[in-house]
This record gives sequence, structure tokens and C-alpha cells, in this order.
Amino acid sequence: MTENTKAIAVFDIDGVIRDVGGSYRRALADTVEYFTAKAYRPTPIDIDNLKSEGIWNNDWEASQEFIYRHFVSQGITREQQQLNYQDIVTYFQTRYRGTDPENWNGYICNEPLLAQPSYFQELTQADIAWGFFSGATRGSATYVLEKRLGLQSPVLIAMEDAPGKPDPTGLFATIRLLENGTDKKQTVIYVGDTVADMYTVEKARSLDNSRNWLGVGVLPPHVQEMVTHRDAYTETLMKAGANIVFSNVQELTAKQIKELLRE
Repeated sequence: MTENTKAIAVFDIDGVIRDVGGSYRRALADTVEYFTAKAYRPTPIDIDNLKSEGIWNNDWEASQEFIYRHFVSQGITREQQQLNYQDIVTYFQTRYRGTDPENWNGYICNEPLLAQPSYFQELTQADIAWGFFSGATRGSATYVLEKRLGLQSPVLIAMEDAPGKPDPTGLFATIRLLENGTDKKQTVIYVGDTVADMYTVEKARSLDNSRNWLGVGVLPPHVQEMVTHRDAYTETLMKAGANIVFSNVQELTAKQIKELLRE
């Protein structure tokens, strides 16, 4: 980052840079269905409702929680269930990454991109530093950022690098990498699609009031199919702390960022 940098924009990946409705979310539903012996498959709204609780950003943990809650509803306590978390993760990954560990052949291969490389070039040209903080694994995040989008070694803090959101540790780490030793405290914009993302900004603000923090919400594609769902999701993000909500990440243009800085 240079002294001329006007702001720092940090992006979540899932639901923001790529559409995971048919990949992560599908793998989650597959996993719950498998471990409940086809008795229960969460709907997209079920998944949104769980994530609106603000603590289920990790889809492996979300899968486990759905399984727990299903069996509790059947009168079986959590202690009695004896779920094996690693088995859940392993099955999830066979759906998401696929069955070939070297050449992925799972749902990840067909994720629609929600941003183009030119978008990030425009941010750079406008002196806006940018990077990524995501709950995705480093392998999955690197796959989309470098292999699919063609970005050259972008700043990235992934699942293995920091505690899960809404803990802001990973956001702080991303900022440190982008600031690269400069003392100037820039405004930070964190762009995400979930309540946990907005809570991350709130927690960062409470721990570091020496800079300006802005939360920008992005509506994931699956909530935009119905107006009522889109409006309800927008309201949920705003209540969780979003300063503004967009339908696509690329609506957060360099010009829009400058306007947000003036507010």
C-alpha cells in the first residue's frame, strides 16, 4: 500500500466473488441429508435462517449443527448422537471438491463468478488497496482467485490462517498485509454477504476505534430470485451493521467507495 491509498477494501469470497448456491450450499444440504439417512434436507431458506444467527459461517460446522438439531427434534440429545465431525468434513469435501484430490471434479468446478478481473484493476487504478478474508479453505479460495479469476498472488487470509468469523482477527491480519508497514490509518471497507460478515466489522470497530470501518453487504444470487426474500435479506444485513447493500459486488465501484468515504 502506498501513502496515496484512499481506502482499503477487503472482500469475502463465497456469495460475493463466486456464487456458491449450487456448490457449498448444495454440499451442505447433501451432507445433512446423508447423515440423517435422507430424513432431512435443509432448504436454502433453512440455511439462510441458520446463518442469520451470525455464528455459522463455517459450512462444515453448519452441516453438523443441522444434523444435531434434526435428531434433537426427534428426541435424541446431542450427547447421544456421537457425531464424528471429521466424517462430516470428509463427506462434505467429496461433494464440494469431488472424489479426485488432485483434479477436483466436484461442485466447485461449476461455480459462477460474480466479479471480473477488470473490477480489481479499476480499484488499483483508483488507489484503493484490496485483498480477501474468507472462511473458505486456502485451496478453495486460491482456486477461484488465481485459477478462475487470474489474480496474481492476491492478499488472502483463509480458514487455516485465522479464527472463523465473526472473530475479526483475520480481518486485522488482511489489513496488516495490505498496509505493509505504513502508519497511515486508512478507512477499511469489509464486503460480505452474511450476518457474520457484518458482525466482523462491528467487532473490529469495537477493538480498534483508531480508523473508520464500513460494512458493505452483497446479496448472494439465491436470495434475489424473490422480491420478498431479497428485501428481507437486505434488512437482515442492514440490522447486522451494513452501511449499504448491493446486488452485485461490482456495484461497489471506486466512485461509490469515494462517496462512502465522504459520508
